[in-house]
Amino acid sequence: MVAAGGGAGVTIRLLLADDQEMIRQALGALLGLEPDFEVVASVGRGDEVAAAALEHRPDVALLDIDMPGLDGLAAAAVLAAQVPGCRVVILTTFGRTGYLRRAMEAGAVGFVVKDAPADALADAIRRVRAGERVVDPALAAATLAAGESPLTARERDVLIAARSGATVAEIAARLYLAEGTVRNYLSGATTKTGTRNRMEALRVAEESGWL
Repeated sequence: MVAAGGGAGVTIRLLLADDQEMIRQALGALLGLEPDFEVVASVGRGDEVAAAALEHRPDVALLDIDMPGLDGLAAAAVLAAQVPGCRVVILTTFGRTGYLRRAMEAGAVGFVVKDAPADALADAIRRVRAGERVVDPALAAATLAAGESPLTARERDVLIAARSGATVAEIAARLYLAEGTVRNYLSGATTKTGTRNRMEALRVAEESGWL
């Protein structure tokens, strides 16, 4: 049976983007079993997504979040600008509330976690193609309960720059900020995350999907 949005004679063209080739192949094989799906492009980097979409004109792009070049959220924003006819579904192992909010802001219209049943993913693709928004219901409820990220844009930038273990001086040079300003942003992020230092703040922010 074809779910809402599918139908006889209708083929939904898909683009798959995941940095793990085995997952891409498995997902392509799984979706290829559906009579109304055709995988027209498969890429392993976020910065390859737009070019592949421009060349192959998929109806729906399934994007992982954690990819080299551009992450899936940034790639979704590029697709929304360059290939607006392509509907974006974020498909990820990271069912984090912050990611969902950022995905919607980037123009994605679907968010499905990778441990969802295969028939749920197929149904989500068809519904997205038909113009609906599809979000994992448990994640949607958690996102509403969690509210907005407490971090400012600059606090987020400074935490991202701190991922590599960079010193305050290195972060300041990278972001063209004064060292005192960097310390203030790190202090603000630490306070807002209820942590004791920047590495704990970074961990909490990453786990919450705020970065």
